[in-house]
Amino acid sequence: MTVEFIGIDPHTDRDHCPTVWADADAQELLLQGWKPDAATQTACESTSPAHGPVPGTEAIVRVPARLIPMIREACDAIERARVR
Repeated sequence: MTVEFIGIDPHTDRDHCPTVWADADAQELLLQGWKPDAATQTACESTSPAHGPVPGTEAIVRVPARLIPMIREACDAIERARVR
């Protein structure tokens, strides 16, 4: 597995640090964010096409919009790896 660190929330206090990584081998993004509150979790689950709770092997995470440039960079890293 090749995981590339892309970036961390520039407003982090190092205890709350949304982060973005790219796994080019798996062609996946890895995101660290905040857990949603119960109301948000319920809202996400009720509007999901899966019509049910999020499986225990998955999670809903909140990622601040200021990480969008890092998410784009991670997508680009995965795309570059696919072309090789």
